[in-house]
Amino acid sequence: MRLAGYTVEGHVPLVALQKLLRERPRIDGIALPGMPSGTPGMPGPKTQPYRVLALVKGRLEPFVTL
Repeated sequence: MRLAGYTVEGHVPLVALQKLLRERPRIDGIALPGMPSGTPGMPGPKTQPYRVLALVKGRLEPFVTL
């Protein structure tokens, strides 16, 4: 999906989206790999930290851990 010019991939938590829109970093987008339990649209409790990654010129880099 596209959001304010960024690509957003996966079940990204709202907190990460808010950080993206607030800080407006020079990246292509963010992604949450896999379908972790407890994320938006996924049943079950959160079982581990969510590691949201930044998409930067075709590479993945850490963005935020929630």
